[in-house]
This record gives sequence, C-alpha cells and structure tokens, in this order.
Amino acid sequence: MSFDPEQAVHDRYSSAAQDRKTELCCPISYDPKYLEVIPDEVLERDYGCGDPSKHVRPGETVLDLGSGGGKICFIASQVVGAEGRVIGVDMNADMLALARRSAPVVAERLGYDNVEFREGKIQDLQPTVGDASVDVVVSNCVLNLVAPEDKAQLFSELFRVLKKGGRAVISDIVADEDVPEEMQRDATLWSGCISGALREDAFLKAFTDVGFYGVRILARDVEPWQTVNGYEFRSLTVEAFKGKEGPCFEKLQAVIYKGPFTAVVDDLGHRIPRGVRYAVCEKTYDLFSKEPYREQFEFVEPLVDTPDGTPFDCARDSLRHPRATKGLDYDRTTDAAACCGPDDACC
Repeated sequence: MSFDPEQAVHDRYSSAAQDRKTELCCPISYDPKYLEVIPDEVLERDYGCGDPSKHVRPGETVLDLGSGGGKICFIASQVVGAEGRVIGVDMNADMLALARRSAPVVAERLGYDNVEFREGKIQDLQPTVGDASVDVVVSNCVLNLVAPEDKAQLFSELFRVLKKGGRAVISDIVADEDVPEEMQRDATLWSGCISGALREDAFLKAFTDVGFYGVRILARDVEPWQTVNGYEFRSLTVEAFKGKEGPCFEKLQAVIYKGPFTAVVDDLGHRIPRGVRYAVCEKTYDLFSKEPYREQFEFVEPLVDTPDGTPFDCARDSLRHPRATKGLDYDRTTDAAACCGPDDACC
C-alpha cells in the first residue's frame, strides 16, 4: 500500500481538532494580551512551532497558510486592527469548523470583524486567493506537511499571492540533514511535522528559487524540538521579501557597505566590498534603502541631474567614482563645519 502524505495529515489533524494532541506542539510563548479574546477550545488545539504573527503590522492584509483552528489569525486580527484584514486557508474541514465557529466570538469581543476562513490546499491557492492581493503571508508549522512533489509549487504560490513589496514570514520545522525516504514514508512521523521537513539550508533556498530576496532567519531554536534516529528537527522562522523584479536604470547612485565583513554578495549576485562607493541601478538602490538591508549601507545620491531611462547593466560589478555623483565640473569650496565629532560634539 502506497503512503499518501495528504491523507495522513488529514486524519491526524481531524483527530487533533477534536482532542488536544500535545505531541504536535512546540513550546511557544505568545503575547498573553492577544489570547484573552480567543476561545479556550482554539487555544487548546493550537499546533505550531513559532509565532509569525509578531512580525505582522497594523493595517496589513494577512494570509495564514494552514490556519487550523485560527489562533494565529485571531492574534493577527488584533495586530492589523480594524483597518486590516486576515484570511486563513486550510484543507481540513474539522479545523475549519473550529475556526469558523470561533470567529464570531472573537469579533464580538474585539468590536470588529476582519477575519475569514477559506477551504483550500496551501500548495494550490489559485481558486481561493488572487494574484498580488496580500501584504504578508504567514504560516506556522505547516509547509513541512506538504508532499515533496508539491513543495516547489507551494513556494511559487507564496510568491504569487504577495503584492510587490510584500513579504513572507514562515515558522516551520527543518532538519539538519536530508530526511531518509524510509522516514518520509512513516505516516506518524510525516503527520507529526517531522519527516516532511526540508533540510535547513534547502528551506532558505526554496524562497530564493522562486524569486524572493532578502531572506533572513528571524528565529532559530538552538535545541532540537525532536531528534529521531540521529536526525535533528528544530523550529525556524524565516522572512523573505518580494519586489526585485523589473528593469534596471542608471541614476548615478551608489551604496557603501558599512561592514563588518570584507564584502557581501546579494541575491542578484552583486559582490559589494566594504567601504567603497558601489555603483547600483535605481531598483537596487531602492531595495537596499528598505528592510532588511538599510541598516547595512550608506546611500549616495547624485548632485547632478540624471537622464531618465538609461539602461544599467546590473550583471556588472563596478565602483562609482565620486565625480560621477558630484559632476565633472564640481568645484565647490566651503568653510569647515562648526562641529566635526559624533553626536554634535565639537572639535
């Protein structure tokens, strides 16, 4: 009899919607102020390994993949406020029933209703979520439950539904080594968020493979959640951004990487040495001026007018001469500044 990962997950979580399964939970601390309005039966049947909701912002449209009983959705609804919106997607009818009967209770306690739950598979969101329609996608220990042959499509769907400039914040279980096939065929290990885990570095690469940039680890458990046959499984929370698409234009801009490393390489392949004026296109300049890069760079704007629409070869690595931004005829002379020390301390 062949192993069906989807059926194993369906059966395990249908049961978990009725009775609490402690073996499906990682120890997680949530802000208690957000739990007060959530019904006890939701809190008791929450199965996750992280808290992506703490990275949600007021006014955003949030999509929670594998929303289960709705706990992360109900927390996010309070963070985004009445002006925001939260969508939960889950394929399990029992979990959806729990979330849907709890939603009116939460809405009444909050004084507003901004959460809805939709039935669907998270690796196939086409029928339920439109292109470029959400600001942030969150998920809590669910991506590892998707069958191996569907994982590439899953990450593509994450990317598709996000607006340009949006981001994914995903908490999931990852492995320190590739999980052997015999463990992947174990229904208990698979549905228990174990044997479907991607190797840690492969999990990060899955985001960049579909077009995300600025991928960074927000939280990583030092101690494994569980170790099976010598393979370690731990919780990881990752953030990834959408928006590096588009043409490259010359605006005579430069960035200066502040260190501490000798050089860094970004997701577009630019190798940027420390301390030099590195030539970038307008698009890259704008990306670096936002999260997650902006604290790493100084930004140099041109003093001269730049022609609109001049193509920039973003495949090249080159420095920006100061005269390119000041202008070849720049000959200004000034008096010494009144203060030259840090924090306006005078010399």
